[in-house]
Amino acid sequence: MKFNVCVLLAWLCLTACKSENKQDQPDTKKPAVAAAIQDQEFGKGINADKISSAADMAGMYEGMMEPDTLSVAFEAKVVEVCQMKGCWMKLDLGNDQTAMVRFKDYGFFVPKDLAGKSVVVEGNAFVDLMSVEDQKHYAEDAGSTVEDIEAIKAPKKTYTFIASGVAVK
Repeated sequence: MKFNVCVLLAWLCLTACKSENKQDQPDTKKPAVAAAIQDQEFGKGINADKISSAADMAGMYEGMMEPDTLSVAFEAKVVEVCQMKGCWMKLDLGNDQTAMVRFKDYGFFVPKDLAGKSVVVEGNAFVDLMSVEDQKHYAEDAGSTVEDIEAIKAPKKTYTFIASGVAVK
């Protein structure tokens, strides 16, 4: 009986420790578009079949009303990043428009030195009315002057994006 138990344990150990060479297996989880993104990824990464341009995203935002939400991935240049933690960033949509990007469930952050770099974000886009309090908070995080922060007096319509994944190109 002891012999059978020892043989069974040895067999379990040998089969459990079997290694697979995953380098030879193709990655079938991500579509070809996402496979082209090679640098750093944050959150769940990018899994979209189609990645829109910043100009296309600006057009989509212009057609949205406050309760609308759109699941999308788009590429844009980073204008500004939270200098406290990297917990938000602003992306350039062109024509002096930006999208305020926060991260799903506050689950990940991005490097604070991303300004000027191109990123692809995937998640949900919506139009939001940002309160004075929130505007002041984000201005403080960005390192704005006291005068600039105090000049904020009214809620502001913003293009908002909750990213589930970010890839730096």
